[in-house]
Amino acid sequence: MEHFELTLLGLLIAVAGLTALARALNVPYPILLVIGGSLLGFVPGLPHVELDPDLVLLVFLPPLLFHAAYFASVQELRRQLRPILLNSIGLVVLTAVTVALVAHALIDDLSWAAAFTLGAICAPTDPLAATTITRRLGVPPRLTSVIEGESLINDGSALVIYRTAVAAAVGGSFDLLDAGTDFVVDVAGGIAIGLVMGYALVPLFRRARVDPLLVVTLSLVNGYIAYISAEELHVSGVLASVTVGLVLGWYSPYISDARGRVSGYGFWDVLVFLLNAVLFILVGFQLAQILDHQERSAGTLLLLGTTVSLTVIVTRLAWLNTAPYVIRALDRRAVQRTRRVGWRPRIVVAWSGMRGAVSLAAALALPLDFPERDLVLFLALCVIFATLVLQGLTLPAVIRKLDVRDDGSAEREDLLARRAATDAAIARLHALHEEEWTRDSTVDYLLRNYDVRQRRLAQRAGEAAEEDGDGVPLEEHTRARAAVIREVLRAQRDAVYTLRKDGAIGDDVMHRLERELDLEELQLDAMGLAD
Repeated sequence: MEHFELTLLGLLIAVAGLTALARALNVPYPILLVIGGSLLGFVPGLPHVELDPDLVLLVFLPPLLFHAAYFASVQELRRQLRPILLNSIGLVVLTAVTVALVAHALIDDLSWAAAFTLGAICAPTDPLAATTITRRLGVPPRLTSVIEGESLINDGSALVIYRTAVAAAVGGSFDLLDAGTDFVVDVAGGIAIGLVMGYALVPLFRRARVDPLLVVTLSLVNGYIAYISAEELHVSGVLASVTVGLVLGWYSPYISDARGRVSGYGFWDVLVFLLNAVLFILVGFQLAQILDHQERSAGTLLLLGTTVSLTVIVTRLAWLNTAPYVIRALDRRAVQRTRRVGWRPRIVVAWSGMRGAVSLAAALALPLDFPERDLVLFLALCVIFATLVLQGLTLPAVIRKLDVRDDGSAEREDLLARRAATDAAIARLHALHEEEWTRDSTVDYLLRNYDVRQRRLAQRAGEAAEEDGDGVPLEEHTRARAAVIREVLRAQRDAVYTLRKDGAIGDDVMHRLERELDLEELQLDAMGLAD
């Protein structure tokens, strides 16, 4: 037990170290986690970890899927619905079929059911690494929305194929008509349960929003409730979790307050990171054992892993550079021309098809008596490794080489929202001037602050001079003001820490004031005035 505790401590330190290294190298952390997790399996003395396959999907998928759906843009999903559905259903089926054909042809003892299981595991994409890169490099939001939206739905469609193939591999029977019927029922049933639960939970969240801890707890539990309810009814728990997340995410401005949202952001960031890290580490624990049980040579395994990985990558490239031309030939409507995307953005989307947490969880969830389980798990890890490392590390170069850049739409939307909010604040302050309960000095002070913000936004829009009334550049004036505020906040913290050190105040008072000062400083960061 003591040995295991020390190992667990070492793993946590490794996760922290890999994350710090990823930040230093300016690469998404999943890339280094998959490398570090794979290497862990070869460290001597690591304990053997027995995983219950039935619990893997249940523990990991609901929160990951709910989080992705909750923070997804429903408006962008609607705008990009056709390419998202084509990729998340058509490309998933094509990937599962091509991987199954290649794997069955190369591996003599691999049944068709096991081959399709491998294909289903390799089919869903993970947008975490890709969207981190695309946002940093200013890729058009439309492309990022397609990548994110595709991953939301393809998890469900891929895992429906996965469940059917696993049942056939273990049970030994398969009927194409029954499989097609099950697919439709699973998808429709999962979405229906998610919709019912989502709309039923909206009033509950509205009543609970006064308690931030309760709101965060409910947001975590909802994904599990939707998933378990759907699975008990033999429909897609994945799509149920995604759907309830989309519904609650859309209504979040009306059913949560500032405290709940701030608490939720921090909670979900940490939880999603830990779940991803644990998944990669669990695979690392089992990698050496998987290879030990293989009778095939290292060269054969490497060849199989490389071939399956290339099949996944080439299939995506071929689909995204073929399907659009088929659509253009079939759909001659004028509106179709407005939806066209050039070959350069399509290459970026195609090269953003990394695999990650969902594929890992599906591989780990294979029943222990699944035929060729270790080989399927190894090949799935090869695909994840190849797509995350090869594509993840080269995606920035691809984006720069193809010169795929935002057309300014994201900046325009951001500016529109900020100006509308500022104008609303100024209008409300002028109205408050007429209220008897307000103090003119307070309103005037706030008006001056919002006037500076309004002029700064006008400058961004190119509608105002870049200097204030004193001849000082407005941007310089704003940053100087932010620097002064930071110095004032630092002085306040030092005073509070000194009182606590001298025993004049307790830790509870210190933490309360520290939180208030932190929120003031974070407001500067949110305005783009980071230190």
